[in-house]
Amino acid sequence: MRYKSQSVAYWYFAVAMVLFGLQIVFGLLSAAKYLGPDPLLYILPFDVTKMIHTNLLVVWVLTGFMGATYWMIPDESRTEIYSVKLAYIQLALWVVMGLTAVIGYLFRYGTGNKLLEQPLPHKIIIVIVMLMFLYNVVMTIRKSGRFTTTEGVLLLGVAGAAVLYLPSLLHFDNYTVAIFYRWWTIHLWVEGVWEMIQGGFLAYLLIRLSGADREVMEKWLYVIVGLVFIAGILGTAHHYYWVGVPTYWLPIGGFFSALEPVALIAMATYAYSAIRRSGMAHPNTLALHWTVGSAVYTLFGAGLLGLAHTWPGVNKWTHGTLITAMHGHAAFYGAYAMIVLAMISYALPAMSPSRREQGTSIGYWSFWLQLAGMFGMTLSFATAGIGQVYLERILGLGYLDAQLKIQVHFLMLIATATLFSIGVILFIIDFFRHAPRFEITTESDDVTRTSPVSPIRA
Repeated sequence: MRYKSQSVAYWYFAVAMVLFGLQIVFGLLSAAKYLGPDPLLYILPFDVTKMIHTNLLVVWVLTGFMGATYWMIPDESRTEIYSVKLAYIQLALWVVMGLTAVIGYLFRYGTGNKLLEQPLPHKIIIVIVMLMFLYNVVMTIRKSGRFTTTEGVLLLGVAGAAVLYLPSLLHFDNYTVAIFYRWWTIHLWVEGVWEMIQGGFLAYLLIRLSGADREVMEKWLYVIVGLVFIAGILGTAHHYYWVGVPTYWLPIGGFFSALEPVALIAMATYAYSAIRRSGMAHPNTLALHWTVGSAVYTLFGAGLLGLAHTWPGVNKWTHGTLITAMHGHAAFYGAYAMIVLAMISYALPAMSPSRREQGTSIGYWSFWLQLAGMFGMTLSFATAGIGQVYLERILGLGYLDAQLKIQVHFLMLIATATLFSIGVILFIIDFFRHAPRFEITTESDDVTRTSPVSPIRA
């Protein structure tokens, strides 16, 4: 650890791990409800467990993004974080917002707008937290007088995420209008500015882990940003197909959605080419596994599977079915969960010196179990979704009749989700089993020495 303020990142990562674990609990509970009987039907019905499951995903990933940024920015800017106290206040507000939101969901306290169910007071806190975060990052970069392209792309993504949350503050009585503007936040997050955040972290990790040339990496980042702006913005139209908007959105959504995987192909290509040129020479091979895994799985989940069902002629059959869950699980995991786990795996040895830098056997087991489990879950949702489409939308069976006939696929889903959950549990155990000890590493031309420091307090 080169800067003592980087220790802030550990506490963000710790909160993210707790929320990740809770997300898995509610995910398994939601999947089990498809099989029945459901003894918790009147206490925790499916709509509540699913809402908590999806919202925890967004919150823990954003928490991971914040922690990873607080680790990366000092390293890139070569200076301490502008205000450590502000970073801790931000984390405290974020945790209070997240916990009270989840408790509120248990009592049906929410807006009902999928993934944006937070009540208005919580949304205002989210805006305040994001402004605090942006201010701290911008002031850190300004203080340093050093600004890299990697930082610029990351900052553009973070700023975009903050700005694009603002439409969620608006309330519309008309459902079609509400859904229309909802995608300005959700789509432009997950298929727009979040891809910039992933690209910034990916470039940073490849430069550090593979020794890839910074100039080459930054040129690839320009390509990715351009593709995100060209395809991602107009690709929002593939969410407009069936909500009552004019029909001209069909060709726009179809064409630009087909272009969206190009950015993902670019990410996977430059990650693979960087590794091919420089090899896996860095001792932290576990972080390298997560880094390359994120690029490749993003291409599969967000790119290939997204393209497979967003074309209008296909989407009219698959929209709102388990095919959407197939794409959603694989895309979110590859693009955002894996890159957060990569940043954690890279930073953790520096914050826990007793940890082996190349990773532990538990860490590698976690990687492969999560990967295998998520691939199995993706296949389970795919086969169940194909059956659902045929039974409901071609044969005309009712929803409940169709669900009874595809239950065997949910048995496979539970089995593979259990495998994935074991991998997540192993990662969380591996994270917490070494106590943090923040030591500063100072490098000179001839010598590297470490000096212990006390953990920073807000």
